[in-house]
Amino acid sequence: MTEKSQPEHTEPVNKERISPPEQRQPEPGLDSKLKPQADHGERSYQGRGRLEGKRALITGGDSGIGAAVAIAFAREGADVALAYLPAEKSDAVTIASVLEDAGVQVHHLPGDLRDREYRDKLVHEAASALGGLDILVNNAGKQISVDSLEELSDDQVEATFDVNIFAMFALSRAALQVIGEGGAIINTTSIQAFDPSAHLMDYAATKAAISNFTKSLAEQAASRGIRVNAVAPGPIWTPLQPSDGQPIEALPEFGHDTWLGRAGQPVEVAPAYVFLASDDASYVVGSTVHVNGGKNQP
Repeated sequence: MTEKSQPEHTEPVNKERISPPEQRQPEPGLDSKLKPQADHGERSYQGRGRLEGKRALITGGDSGIGAAVAIAFAREGADVALAYLPAEKSDAVTIASVLEDAGVQVHHLPGDLRDREYRDKLVHEAASALGGLDILVNNAGKQISVDSLEELSDDQVEATFDVNIFAMFALSRAALQVIGEGGAIINTTSIQAFDPSAHLMDYAATKAAISNFTKSLAEQAASRGIRVNAVAPGPIWTPLQPSDGQPIEALPEFGHDTWLGRAGQPVEVAPAYVFLASDDASYVVGSTVHVNGGKNQP
């Protein structure tokens, strides 16, 4: 059995308030080009064996919140399959190297969740690669800022719903066929589901749909011993923001309107997913964990 290594260096979570310079990346954006760099826990997250022997599929696992969750899961002992867009391969390779240092299996499953053939096979391919599946993290998302409804095209609305919620139905449906009792499905919703921004109308609508989908699926899956929950991040510094996820001129003050007065880092969200995936959350079903620095929430 391979001995799982721990990070050589540890440092506290970066809690400084960042004021990112105005910047723009073409969609989907890369972590490697983000200024300043995001903190995924590469040097700070230390596992405690809470997911030993677990096998997880994480969509959007190349960057941002998905990358932080992947690192946390690996350091907690889970083998991981990373799903991401082919254009994000360079980020995925970087994150995979961090996971491999933890001594776990890592599998790459690149593709586009808008491609029905890809998404219909994804869960079963992950289960085949990992030798089974215990955890599905539905994290991949599409977010494009548009000033007014008149400028919001049907094509964009369809694309946003396709990635954010339609794919979640398909992947969760497939996951119910392979995840056994004691498994978990964790969905990424958002503060936007509860406190929507006018310029993110389609994105916010999908996140509200995810919140309701999570509760409905949780009730269905509970009788099978599968726990379904969600995490609702607030303003987290990821490549989603400068790749048209926010107005460019708003980036320097991104997250400054929270009670903590700053944007969060991906590493600060990851522990919520670890908790929901672990046996510590054995009696948590249909819940949403809010990680938002202090914003309006139910």
